[in-house]
Amino acid sequence: METTTPTTPPFIPQIRLYQNWLRDERGLQFDSYDALWRWSTTDLDAFWQSIWDYFEIESPTVHTAVLAQNTMPGAQWFPGAQVNYARQALRHVEAAHAAGLPAIISRNEKGHHRELGWPELRRQVASLALHLQAQGLQPGDRVAAYLPNVPEAMIAFLATVSIGGVWSICAPDMGTHAVLDRFRQIEPKVLIGVDGVSYGGRDHDRTGVLAELREALPSVQHAVLLGNLDASVSIAGWASWTSATARNDAETAAFEPMWLPFDHPLWIVYSSGTTGLPKPIVHGHGGTVLVALQLKVLHNDIGCSYDANSFGERYHWYSSTGWVMWNAQLSGLLSGTTCVIYDGNPGGSKDHPDWGVLWRFAAETGVTFFGAGAAFFANCMKSGLALADCGDLGRVRALGTTGSPLSPEVQQWGTAQFEALGTQDIWWNNISGGTDFCGAFIGGHREMPQVPGEMQCRMLGAAVESWDAEGRPVQDAVGELVCAQPIPSMPLYLWGDKDGSRYLSSYFDMYPAGHGRQPGGGDGPAALGAVWRHGDWLKIGSNGGCVIYGRSDATINRHGLRMGTSEIYSAVESLPEVLDSLVVDLEYLGRESYMPLFVVLRPGQALDDALRARINGAVRTALSPRFVPDDIFVVTEVPRTLSGKKQELPIKKLLLGQPIEKVVNKDAMANPGCLDWYVAFAREREAAAAPTAVATSSSA
Repeated sequence: METTTPTTPPFIPQIRLYQNWLRDERGLQFDSYDALWRWSTTDLDAFWQSIWDYFEIESPTVHTAVLAQNTMPGAQWFPGAQVNYARQALRHVEAAHAAGLPAIISRNEKGHHRELGWPELRRQVASLALHLQAQGLQPGDRVAAYLPNVPEAMIAFLATVSIGGVWSICAPDMGTHAVLDRFRQIEPKVLIGVDGVSYGGRDHDRTGVLAELREALPSVQHAVLLGNLDASVSIAGWASWTSATARNDAETAAFEPMWLPFDHPLWIVYSSGTTGLPKPIVHGHGGTVLVALQLKVLHNDIGCSYDANSFGERYHWYSSTGWVMWNAQLSGLLSGTTCVIYDGNPGGSKDHPDWGVLWRFAAETGVTFFGAGAAFFANCMKSGLALADCGDLGRVRALGTTGSPLSPEVQQWGTAQFEALGTQDIWWNNISGGTDFCGAFIGGHREMPQVPGEMQCRMLGAAVESWDAEGRPVQDAVGELVCAQPIPSMPLYLWGDKDGSRYLSSYFDMYPAGHGRQPGGGDGPAALGAVWRHGDWLKIGSNGGCVIYGRSDATINRHGLRMGTSEIYSAVESLPEVLDSLVVDLEYLGRESYMPLFVVLRPGQALDDALRARINGAVRTALSPRFVPDDIFVVTEVPRTLSGKKQELPIKKLLLGQPIEKVVNKDAMANPGCLDWYVAFAREREAAAAPTAVATSSSA
């Protein structure tokens, strides 16, 4: 199919179009964004009904209410409505194709470039959906995928959910142990796997991992193999992707995604806490569609590619399939937007570092919205990259970033780079949200002023506040990020959490039920439940701008990918030399993630280079290279509570500069004497110019 790459039009911002619609269709006008936001978080029914109507969500049945039950958890949205994520995406096939626009543009490290048209996307989705149905997949059955960021992952997702299957994916950079910690919990009926991936200039075979997964997942009744490194690869007992997606007959042409209840499970994603296995979070079709459209279109200002106001929109957000930004990239299809995806290392290889890879890709494919993790932009700046050397980036009008706080210096660097290219008004869309609800709490606004290092506003429909320890809202001060009202994409439940206790303890146990729950502010009855406590430090400025200062809990956040500390302990403490361990992530505003690992060794063992390599290798193999510690230190004890819990958060706060007497109650500790070493270590860190200097002086 011949495609077009028109010049970027001078669009009207999407949020302005929405406000014009509110004025014309609802008679609602607001003299400030703050007024609009307050309406959206107090009149929840009117706001979310407006999102349904504005985006023309279709249902063969009428919903009986918008928010039938305002409780957290347990909110009931749009009862009676029927939707399907895949149906919403595929409704754009004819119009987008008629405009000559592709659905997906992809490239990998080896330069393999593909463009997938909308009709071919629909045909392959239909073929695979019918194949899965023929294998006995029923609505509610789980499909587990071990796939990279390639078009086939999007096709497999749409095929699965089109027939009511529940999707779950892990990235192929994750080791067998970490994948099984996730997939074992959900007992998938179908497994879709890849033979291998290319990353950092090397091919990585994954057929051995596939064999281990198949052996360890007895619930799997059918498996499909994608040949990514070798298109002709075959494994006994695995169906070929090529044959499963080859069908092209009257039945595929007539295929339509089934209508499903609004809260039918869509996918299971994983967000790790500090204890136990990763949390398998279940989101629903309807809530995910609504929030994805509200976020991506209104706040990220990403339009429909065949609409005159945003014609030729090309949306790229670099991600692996292990990060929720893969889900966000995928959501471009919901509004008929061309998705531009890359599979590989954005920084080149170890032997040949190259932070211009994605920029050249964007220039060659006509990307209009360019998104990546904050660490990517920081690495581009540190490498001395000049965007003028990366081709014609004149169509890029917006830069998206998330995953960790973006420093003012990096934002100023990027702005200056685009000014040098002749783009004087590049817009930074800095967002913060989470896997937990597959959305954003804080983000961008095309019409508001930009302050480097700040996010522009709280999102429409997100009743976000910053609270102190007593649950009082604060402004111009750092507090706990809470959301006081439900959002349609909040989890339906955690898989296997039969009594809901794990869901409650993950998000709702810090503040009393009813406290701050009245829409618009104030306390409500306890029956409303508690506010959502997200686990981030937040400051809301008097201008409405927001700054995230990092995680307020002990969860590890490596450039947007979260991992529970328990998963790292499982890997490290499996080594016979290691008796105990403690890990903290010292990510904070303006600092990169710095993750030291403290280990207690068996008597007679020393932390030599060989043991360091084994520890790092254990983490790399069981989890991912992303979670290899920055430094390893030997300690005599890991601080624990009287009940035996590792005191990760107090040590994290100590190492971020808080005094020991304010972060820990020694009377509640089993071994308070061990704190002296950590206090001394914190002082050395504070005195040192950089973490590397601390490593030299404090390694044991």
